[in-house]
Amino acid sequence: MKKKIYIIVVSILSICSFLVGTSVAWLSSTTDTVVNTFTYGDINIKIEETDTQDNDNNEFTNTYKMLPGNKITKDPKITVLANSEDSYLFVEIKESENFKDFMKYELVEGWTLVEGTENVYVKEVTKSGKDQEFFVLKDNTVTVLESVTKAMLNDLDKDGQTNYPTLSFTAYAVQRDSKIEAIDTAAEAWSIVSSNNQ
Repeated sequence: MKKKIYIIVVSILSICSFLVGTSVAWLSSTTDTVVNTFTYGDINIKIEETDTQDNDNNEFTNTYKMLPGNKITKDPKITVLANSEDSYLFVEIKESENFKDFMKYELVEGWTLVEGTENVYVKEVTKSGKDQEFFVLKDNTVTVLESVTKAMLNDLDKDGQTNYPTLSFTAYAVQRDSKIEAIDTAAEAWSIVSSNNQ
């Protein structure tokens, strides 16, 4: 009888050890944790002119004397600061109503007129770890027309009123990523800018 009990106990222990052994034998694996951190993209630009001749200590307003046929240094420069996202870079050029009667200029190669506008130009800029500089005017000059006469110049100053020709530049940038919004063209990007500035 003791022999039977001994066999039964050994059999039970064998079965238990087999079950414990098989439960321990299961393969397992654990991966590293993937951490997703969501930050934001950014675009930073500035516009400046380095050659100012009027000494008024205001880099955003400059006055020049016109002489027929004379070239006047005018060097508006737009800087896209380091690590700004891929973008459409725009420059809006505003001329006074009488500007073309007195002055002319050409743009630096690479600026393209935005479809549907008369005075907004664009170029595509790719993200860089360094500042990127873009000049606007070819040879950094505007030229006084040779056809300008003394009488025309005198007419700019009448009855205490001045009507001098003016030329202004404003820069804008819009992130160039069609996954964020439906921005597939420069014209669509400009429509965002113009609607925000109305």
